[in-house]
This record gives sequence, structure tokens and C-alpha cells, in this order.
Amino acid sequence: MPNETNSPSITDGFHLVIEAMKLNGLDTIFGVAGIPITDLARLAQAEGIRYIGFRHEQSAGNAAAIAGYLTQKPGICLTVSAPGFLNGMVALASATTNSFPMIQISGSSDRAIVDLQQGDYEELDQMNAAKPYAKAAYRINRPEDIGIGVARAIRAAVSGRPGGVYLDLPASVLGATLDAETAARSLVRVIDPAPRQIPASDSIERALDLLGQAKRPLIILGKGAAYAQADTDIRSFIEKTGIPFIPMSMAKGLLADDHSQSAAAARSFALAEADLVMLIGARLNWLLNHGNSPQFSSAAQFVQIDIMPAEMDSNRPIAAPVVGDIASCMASLLAVLKPGRIKPDPKWLEELAQRKRHNQERMKTLLAANPHPMGFYSALNAIRGVLADKPEVYLVNEGANTLDIARNVIDMRLPRKRLDSGTWGVMGIGMGYAIGAAVVSGEPVVAIEGDSAFGFSGMEIETICRYQLPVVVIVFNNGGIYRGDDVNRGGDSDPAPTILMKQAHYEKLIEAFGGIGHYVDNPQNLTNALADALASGKPALINCVIDPKVGTESGHIGNLNPKSGVVSKK
Repeated sequence: MPNETNSPSITDGFHLVIEAMKLNGLDTIFGVAGIPITDLARLAQAEGIRYIGFRHEQSAGNAAAIAGYLTQKPGICLTVSAPGFLNGMVALASATTNSFPMIQISGSSDRAIVDLQQGDYEELDQMNAAKPYAKAAYRINRPEDIGIGVARAIRAAVSGRPGGVYLDLPASVLGATLDAETAARSLVRVIDPAPRQIPASDSIERALDLLGQAKRPLIILGKGAAYAQADTDIRSFIEKTGIPFIPMSMAKGLLADDHSQSAAAARSFALAEADLVMLIGARLNWLLNHGNSPQFSSAAQFVQIDIMPAEMDSNRPIAAPVVGDIASCMASLLAVLKPGRIKPDPKWLEELAQRKRHNQERMKTLLAANPHPMGFYSALNAIRGVLADKPEVYLVNEGANTLDIARNVIDMRLPRKRLDSGTWGVMGIGMGYAIGAAVVSGEPVVAIEGDSAFGFSGMEIETICRYQLPVVVIVFNNGGIYRGDDVNRGGDSDPAPTILMKQAHYEKLIEAFGGIGHYVDNPQNLTNALADALASGKPALINCVIDPKVGTESGHIGNLNPKSGVVSKK
């Protein structure tokens, strides 16, 4: 027998993945354990990487995506093969659409059997299935390539416009061994994964010239501006120029919602009347009606700051494209901005102020109402009051009316504190985002959920309780999708397609897992329950019963939900 004391030390693919992550500062995994990655989760935890285990891969992926948004490091989602991989792909595709850096690592079956379609356990060509929905997709076929594979995934996820990356790890690679010295040499520490992209000086001058000529300029802040973490320069530019601004929902808090230059309360008027619109980290997609009239003036000109040249002119001609990373672009603009170069017309500012005052008065009336049962506005006003002096709280928000109305009612004072459905408008992000935010920040989270939206990821309240996270879930319970008073047009006993259980006691779910449940049906009880839950720092769920008759079909985007004009023959 060979002398074992002289044998080289051995490692394997499991340990190499962990060492590659640690070398690059990736210290948290969100996932669901199972074949073939169970030992990867166990060993990662043993080696000091935090592992957060979920009940469904889509929620784990959503947690990884929002962790990437908040930290500018790719969030890591770990899944099993085939069905688990596909469950995670919804979150990965959403991360790519939203420009959140994320890496989904999935175990996969034997390549030789999969490629000949011979029927392996959970057989699926996962890498090629992922390609249409990810920014990049890679497969590692040898353990000595794990270091370079992880490095490529990191760089792809965070460079340029961030996005979701898929990394395929066959079971054979995870279990494969190699000597520790060769393994150590194979690891890669990624240097400057998201290098600055400095804008051209002439593009800066062109943008400032156009802004200086405008009488009715307007700035739109997108979540890309929030992701950039160039908060000080963005605020400085807005305040030095005096240009009114509108934040998209996840950009709220870059400047406080009650900032004097905020035109959010006069949004429709501001968009329609602006003669020059400056987009900072925002895209002219469906959320802005593609820049089309009547939402925007057909005569308006556009300045756009974006890291992707191909984004320019995607819907409207961009008169002054500024291509570069937002932090560098804002620094460049400030460096050459001279006092008085940009002067919005005082008449424009006064018109906006008048519209704001009018709309704010109308909002005050809505919030002051106290109907029984509660409506969206009375319930949200109670939440608003509790959160008013708690700017550190993260707010997760999803639903139709619940999302639309909360966005307008709940003020944000700090950046990256509002997390919602984003570009895709996808439901089911709630519990994943809440868990991801709580894990990476350690701060309290309040998730305001429509009852339908909550159902997509509601089982993750067990995850919240298992890890004792400071998350308070508020379910707006009106017994339906959009509203709870629809009827079965066929006349039989089945509920209508948009109807949920009218007497659902969602608070009992969290009590089953050791959390605190509250049932409320009036604003004062809601105020008390939320204040108590936040003070406790423990997992809680508030079942907030509101009038089933309130709510608009599809919320603010009902125009996107076509209706049949043909009368049923039944």
C-alpha cells in the first residue's frame, strides 16, 4: 500500500464552490436543499456562509434578487435540478428584467444521459433552457473550472446593466475530487467586476445645453438611479438645477417624498406638460407608456442617462444620450455645471405647485375618511401614521390596488427602502423580498400585501418564523383578486374567477409557526397592532379586513386587461 502520509491533500467540487464564493465576498445563500446540492448547503453553512432555506425556489430566487439590488453584489440562489431549477427561473428572469444582479446555481443530472435524452433523474438541459431568460448562462463540466466559472458569473451579473446569471453544476462535478494545490490555483478573485464607464464629455455638454434651453424641464428617477447608490450627487444635481422630479416607485426616497421639488403629487400634469424630460436610471417602457402621448407631450425632448447604448431611442428619440454608469454620469454633470446655467421657468414651477396643492388636498380627504368596513385609504393611513417616524423600516409592497394606492400614500424618506413588483409587475415577490431585505440589512421589514398576492408566497411565513426575522406582514383582505364582490356568471355554486375566501383568517397561519397574529377591522386596531409588532421585533402577520366592494379591476392598469365584448350564449 502507498504511504498515506505522503499522499497529496484532496478537495472536491463542493468545497471549491464554497471557497470561490468566500474569496469573492459572497457570504449568503438563499435556497431549497435537495438532490444533488444538499451537501453544498450543509458545507457552506459549516464554512461560515449563511444559508437561508426556503419552502419554494421562486421565493429563494426573489430573496437573492433583492439582496443583489440592495448590496450591488450578486445574490445567490441555490436550487435542485429540473423542477427546482424551473421554479427558480421565474425569479431569475424577473431579476434580469429588473436589472438586479443575481446568480442561480442549480445542480443538474448526468450530462451523458441528458444529452442523449436517455431518461436520467430530473433530466433537463438546464443551461440552454435558461439562456433566453438570463443575462448569461454557463455550465461547469470540470472541478478545476469552478473558480473561473464562478468568476465569470459574478462579472456577468454586476457589469454593465446588471442581471440574472445561471450557473449549472452537474452532480458529477460537485462530487469530483482533485488535489488541494491544483484546486487552490484554480480559484479566481474577481478584480473590479463593475468598472466605471465614464460618459463622453461632449454628451455631458449636450445634455446640459438642452436642459439650459428648457422652460419646463422634468427629471424622472428610476430604480437604476437607486441601485447606483450615487445618492448625494443625484440630490445635489436636482437641488442645484431646481428641476422638479418624479420618482418611479422603487426610486422613492432618493429625495424625500415631501421634498419641495417633488412633482409626484402632480405626476400626470408634469409628464404631459414637460418640454424636456431627463431620465436617470429609468426606461421608457410600459410603466411610462413608452414615452408616448398623451402621457407625454409629442413635442417633448429627452435626455437619458443609461449604461446601455442600445437603450437609447428604444421608444422615443433621445436628443441627448449620456452613456455611462449613473455615478460617473452624475459626477461628470456636476463637475461642469455652472450656477444659473439651468433655470426652470418660474411659471412652470408655480403651475406644478398649484396642481400639487389641489391633489394633496384631495388625498387628505381620502385619508381622513373612516368608513366601516375599512377601505384601502383608511387602512393605509393608519400604516402611514405608524411608519412616519420610522424611516429605517423597509417597505415591501405588492398587489393590484394595494400596490397602486400604497405607492401614493406611504412616504419614503430614505433610498432603497421601498421594494415592489418592479418592471414586470409580477406578483409573488413579497415574502422573498421581505426575507432578503431582513437578512442583508438586519432592519425591520413591513410587507403590505394584497390577499391574492400574498397567496403566491405565503408559506414563506414559516421561513420568517424559523429564522426569527423582524418581518411584519399586513394582508389587505378584501376576499378577492382586485375585489371580493364578483359573481359567477354561470349561476352555479362555484365562486367567480376573482373570488377568494371572504372569511379567511390569515393571522392563524403565522400562529401555527410560533409568530404573532393579529385580526383587525378598524384603523385604530391596525395602528396598535402594527406598532406592537414593530416594537417586538418578532415575526407577525396582521389580517387587515377591508370592504370587499373596494378596489378597481386590475388596479391602475386596467387598460391592459382586455374585456370581451361578446355576450355569453349561456
